Amino acid sequence: MQRILSSVRRAIDEYNLIEDGDRIAVGVSGGKDSLVLLKALAMYRRFAPQHFELIALSIDMHGNSTDFSQISELCKELNVEYHIVNSDIYQIVFEERKESNPCSLCAKLRRGMLNTNAIAFGCNKLALGHTADDVIHTFMLSLLYEGRLSSFLPKLYMDRTGMTVIRPLILTEERDIKSVAKSLPVMASRCPVDKHTKREYMADLIKHIQQEIPFAKDRIFSAITHPERYNLFDKAYEKDPSWNNNNNTKKDQ
Repeated sequence: MQRILSSVRRAIDEYNLIEDGDRIAVGVSGGKDSLVLLKALAMYRRFAPQHFELIALSIDMHGNSTDFSQISELCKELNVEYHIVNSDIYQIVFEERKESNPCSLCAKLRRGMLNTNAIAFGCNKLALGHTADDVIHTFMLSLLYEGRLSSFLPKLYMDRTGMTVIRPLILTEERDIKSVAKSLPVMASRCPVDKHTKREYMADLIKHIQQEIPFAKDRIFSAITHPERYNLFDKAYEKDPSWNNNNNTKKDQ
């Protein structure tokens, strides 16, 4: 757990994720990432230089049929206020819409409910359990499926709602998460497409690449998070505006 706390503290300091007076809602799905995040923030709160409050929020996507009792007990142990919000997300995504690629809509609906309820419970920040591995997977998904160079940020203010999304695990590796999660009440996934998503495929692809290039994941993460390592067309244009005319204009045939 010390490795997790170290990376979380580094992310908080580097990206100014937590400030005095914050009331932070932690999105707790019951998966390993969200539970490790909850425990890490509860432990960090004990010695943090910032004074902040924590609550935990779970979205029951199956209409009040999910057993969150073990998570409730964990929250009591951690002295964290806990709320369960019922929803019909599963019914909308899988039964009514019957989405062929359900992950995007499901994530959008869950995020919307988390934001709405975090505000209702008086929170100004929403903490999500995305890790360093998730940064890489999102980048690769965006590159290969959308033709964009994009990933999520460690901190994002949403001016429409006034909510700030923070990702304290963004410098934490999945292997450390798995080690700590063994002692937590991780819930089995009830998602019908679990282990069969594009994100899971991308995770497997990165593992395959690492068999040939062991340091590949570290290099990809560094390229994403260090702006001085970008060497793209827009950077060339910024340095020399005439580059666009001299080198990127197709001559008439």
